[in-house]
Amino acid sequence: MSVFESYHESVSGILKAIAENEQDSITRAAELAARMVEEDRLIHVFGTGGHSIMGAMEVFWRAGGLTNTNPLFPAGLSLIDSHPNIERTTGLARSVLKYYGVGEGDLLIIINVNGINALTIDAALFGKELGATVVAVTSRAFASNVPPGIAARHPSNKNLHELADIVVDVHVPAGDAVLTIEGLEQKVGASSTYAVCFASNLIVAKTVEILLAKGIQPPIWTSANIKGGDEANRKYLEKFLPRIHHLYPMF
Repeated sequence: MSVFESYHESVSGILKAIAENEQDSITRAAELAARMVEEDRLIHVFGTGGHSIMGAMEVFWRAGGLTNTNPLFPAGLSLIDSHPNIERTTGLARSVLKYYGVGEGDLLIIINVNGINALTIDAALFGKELGATVVAVTSRAFASNVPPGIAARHPSNKNLHELADIVVDVHVPAGDAVLTIEGLEQKVGASSTYAVCFASNLIVAKTVEILLAKGIQPPIWTSANIKGGDEANRKYLEKFLPRIHHLYPMF
């Protein structure tokens, strides 16, 4: 089997596993997200790792995405600005969640593939302390195969999937990479970005379906790169500019 076929087969298998096995958890998460829309509340999304942050980026200000998405983007988390990277910093999540306005009755979606680092675990613990419902987009298999006591782990050695109220399992194997090439012991070809973005968009799509079934028009971004896009988005920008830290005027 060629590299092209093998990588495609591996990634497709992970996406298939999500689509077939996570319908219940995705629906439960979407029902909460739909309630946030109905109650005119924000949906807080926190990608708590240098690459897992891309899961939150994927559903923020995205064509076809929900306009009430509030991403938590603390400086130093993404690989673009990690000077140093903060995902292993204990105690920081408390300040981040408070700054971005996570509170009682809110929905907090935490996206982290391995589900073990300090920022991830602290975010789940403090989010629940604040009274938010925590949805995890994570891999049980990854976390369960990481031994306790390694540097990447939260001091408690807890796993995100053990703490969340709802778990959307993205079925990514420990180590992330999935492709074996003859002559190299180490696997290549990461899979997690496909998985978390797929799962996150499924939550959005299911939320829209639920809202429409209730007769509620979902608040959805239009691509700003097509004719009429800016005009279509104007009302949402005006509504959410005061509430979402990472929105800025485009009109």
